[in-house]
Amino acid sequence: MLKIVRITCAALACSLLAAATFVCAQAPAAPKPAVGTAQAPSQVYGKLLAGMEKEFVDAAEAMPEDKYDFAPTTGEFKGVRSFGSQVKHVAEANYYFFGGDAFTEASDKTKSDAIEKLTSKADIVAALKESFKLAHALVDGTTADNAFVTTTHGTRAGMTSFGLAHMMDHYGQLVVYLRMNGIVPPASRGGQM
Repeated sequence: MLKIVRITCAALACSLLAAATFVCAQAPAAPKPAVGTAQAPSQVYGKLLAGMEKEFVDAAEAMPEDKYDFAPTTGEFKGVRSFGSQVKHVAEANYYFFGGDAFTEASDKTKSDAIEKLTSKADIVAALKESFKLAHALVDGTTADNAFVTTTHGTRAGMTSFGLAHMMDHYGQLVVYLRMNGIVPPASRGGQM
C-alpha cells in the first residue's frame, strides 16, 4: 500500500510540474504597446541595453580563455586589438558613455588603468558585467525630463545612443574573432530569436 501511495504521489508531482511547465511555456508575451503610446526613455533604452548586454557578454563568455589574446593576422588587421582587449575596451568605454555627471577624466583614467591590467578571462568578463551595472543605472534614471538636458558630459540620451552604437561596433568585431576560431556566436545559434 505504501509503495502505491509513493508512486501515486510521484505521478501527481510529475503531472503538476508538467502542467506548470506547460502553462509557463504557453504564457503569452507581454503585449506590444499600442501605436501612439508614450514610453519612458528608460524603458526604451533599457530594452536596447539589455539586448546588447546579453549578446556582448554571451560572446565574451563563448571565447575560450586561451583565445583571449587572439587577433587576426591574415589580411588588413595590423595593430587591431585582441579579443580580450576588445572586451576590456568596451568595459572601459562604458564608464565614459554611462558615467553621467559622476564621470570625470580622472575617475575614467583610474578605472581604465585598472581594467587594462586585467589578464584572465574571468576578471575581464567580471569587469564587463560591472560596467553594464553602471550603464543600467544611468539608463534606469533617464526620464522624459532629463533625457535631453545638457550636462558636463553630454545628454543622457545622446551618450546612451553613442554607447550602444559603440558596443555594436565592437560586438561585430567579437563575432568575426569567434568565427575565425570556429565558434558560432551564441546569438547566432539556433532557437535564440
